[in-house]
Amino acid sequence: MHFRLVDRFLELTDSSAVAVKNVTAAEEYLQDHFPGFPVLPGVFMVEALTQAARAVMEKRGTPRMVLGEVKALRYGSFVRPGETLKVEVTLEKTKDDGTVVFKAQGTVLRGASDPAAPAETAVAGRLILRPLRN
Repeated sequence: MHFRLVDRFLELTDSSAVAVKNVTAAEEYLQDHFPGFPVLPGVFMVEALTQAARAVMEKRGTPRMVLGEVKALRYGSFVRPGETLKVEVTLEKTKDDGTVVFKAQGTVLRGASDPAAPAETAVAGRLILRPLRN
């Protein structure tokens, strides 16, 4: 099963990516997370960051990378239906063992629900991707 969480890439280079995930009320998982107060689950925020980092690695010619570890993860604002999660990842270092470290951040763009609201951090941390082991 291929689960594509990122809706669109705004920028994609061999060292960074900026992408967006538009959260809509029609998404099935919002019915249970949380009833009466639907928000994008934190694990989906991390998955969006991971998918952006994997796209950078694909652009570098290393397509088979998986999430190995997350460090210094912090959550901030909720992302609700009608809002957008903007994810930004930057390659920080490549290690001798084939793992790569990304600085990652997701911010909430309130859009139509509050166009004047400043972007707020929803999630931030470091992602360590490793080659897929067969």
